[in-house]
Amino acid sequence: MLAMHVGAVVALLPRFWSWQALVALAFLYWMTVLGVTLGLHRLVTHRSFSAPLWLERTLVLMGAMACQSGPIEWVGLHRHHHKFSDQPNDHHDAGRGLWWAHSGWMLHQIPALEHVERLTGDLQRDPFYRWLDRWFLLLQAPLGVALYAYGELAGVHGGGLGLVLWAIPLRLVLVYHVTWLVNSATHAFGYRNFNCPDRSRNCWWVAILTFGEGWHNNHHAFPHSARHGLRWFELDITWQHIRLLRALGWARRVRLAHYRP
Repeated sequence: MLAMHVGAVVALLPRFWSWQALVALAFLYWMTVLGVTLGLHRLVTHRSFSAPLWLERTLVLMGAMACQSGPIEWVGLHRHHHKFSDQPNDHHDAGRGLWWAHSGWMLHQIPALEHVERLTGDLQRDPFYRWLDRWFLLLQAPLGVALYAYGELAGVHGGGLGLVLWAIPLRLVLVYHVTWLVNSATHAFGYRNFNCPDRSRNCWWVAILTFGEGWHNNHHAFPHSARHGLRWFELDITWQHIRLLRALGWARRVRLAHYRP
């Protein structure tokens, strides 16, 4: 984690700037965040819709590119969070403060890990997910090699190293923090459509950064809904992707909640 943050700072040095690096960052940010929100979260954790196995595995691979542990651990911890949201045994209990909920909890022992296997029986049966849960970090290697080779061959300003720094450490740090904002900011800032027994709130700027995950109070009220933005002004980019998949016939049995004031 420390190395990724150092690498992100180094990436911002002028010598590593290029339009190609910015494009790589933007594309991979879209791919990675969508892998987390659409793949790991709405599809696999909550089963808010069903998809062909090839598509599910593709989306989970995209989510694993976020390097936020493997898919089994990610899903297990998130399911545990919903069972005990903002209670003392919630691993990122917002009642312990913004820093704790944002990232402080990761620096300590996480008792919730003991429950991951029990909460992820559906994923444990799949050897692909078991493999990915162990080796997810390896996904960055071919990406780094391909970007470095392209940067050197194309004569990009900053070279291959510049592309690698923008596409891996800088991207990962951005994705880390926008994801963690769902644990911290959306339990502290914003408004509530529903009286949930936790601190969850709807925060518009987190929703923009996370493609719709910032409508967190809506999500905690209806965890299995594929759509988090329930009011007309609650932009939910991930939901728009699900609508596209449904139109293509690749998203079926879509579960939806509706806002009724």
